[in-house]
Amino acid sequence: MSYSAKSLSALTVRIAAAGDFVGIWPIFHAVVSRGDSYVYAPDTDEAEAERIWMQQPLRTYVAELAGVIVGTYYLKPNQPGLGDHVANAAYMVADAARGKGVASAMCVHSLDTARALGFRAMQFNFVVSSNLGAIRLWERHGFSVVGRLPGVFRHPELGMIPALVMHRFL
Repeated sequence: MSYSAKSLSALTVRIAAAGDFVGIWPIFHAVVSRGDSYVYAPDTDEAEAERIWMQQPLRTYVAELAGVIVGTYYLKPNQPGLGDHVANAAYMVADAARGKGVASAMCVHSLDTARALGFRAMQFNFVVSSNLGAIRLWERHGFSVVGRLPGVFRHPELGMIPALVMHRFL
């Protein structure tokens, strides 16, 4: 299924329910198995993925179009205790919906949600430097690169490459 920018005007973002992992899993699996943007092992199984995406975060959300989950993100404190005023989030979009504005809509939703939950900033700890689309998107939404971690990601084609730390105040 392919989506147009016009059809995305009907996109809804909502908190994920327990049964939503059935729709999240194919997205998670497709993104992670490529091994080019997340540190999770490409062969992460469904049970571990559910723990990572649904149980560990403070909240998990889904982006739906016509009842079909086309994206997902989670939100959590970046650090415990004295660092818990800074949010952290991670986003995944179904292949058929990539480049159509789903990630942007989820980013806006996550910034608004983080602000409403009392977070004062948001930080991405590990943006793979070859993920240029994500970097451009986060910069459009006010994030700045505040750090570069050399050789910390084992990209399947590019070898050892940097990851970026990106931050913005809310």
